[in-house]
Amino acid sequence: MSTLIEVAAALVTSQMSRAPMSIDQIISDINKVHRGLTDLESGKQIDALGNAKPVSNKDYFLKNEIVCMVCGTRGFKTLGRHLSTAHNMTAAMYRKQFGIPRTQALTSKTYSKARRKSALDRGLGDKLAQARAIRMADIESKKLAAAVVDECPIIEVAVEAGI
Repeated sequence: MSTLIEVAAALVTSQMSRAPMSIDQIISDINKVHRGLTDLESGKQIDALGNAKPVSNKDYFLKNEIVCMVCGTRGFKTLGRHLSTAHNMTAAMYRKQFGIPRTQALTSKTYSKARRKSALDRGLGDKLAQARAIRMADIESKKLAAAVVDECPIIEVAVEAGI
């Protein structure tokens, strides 16, 4: 018969085959699994997965990767595609299930910084400001044209007649 530590090690070993893990992560995961198995064996109540619990950002939202809280898979830069393909979940469902605030990005910090730098290098912020200015000018000119038509009945009749 296997001991709880052997069962915990076997579970973590199978997880390691799916995603690379550092030595610290392996030891931490073995401790967590062993603690959970010990609690189960002693008859303690374990929270169901569906209960929303606040999570520690430093455990799952790391600098260079994100860990999926559903399956424990590591190494993601962003979780969107993984959640939809592997777990048939949306980001909103994932946030609700694990009590993740909307302010917490579901991307790694390095990925977010790289995307921001790329956008700034391509001048997307400036282009957006220019597009907004053009749009506002177009709206103002349409308002002005409508005001002129309303004030002059002859223009209004000509516009309605298609002249």
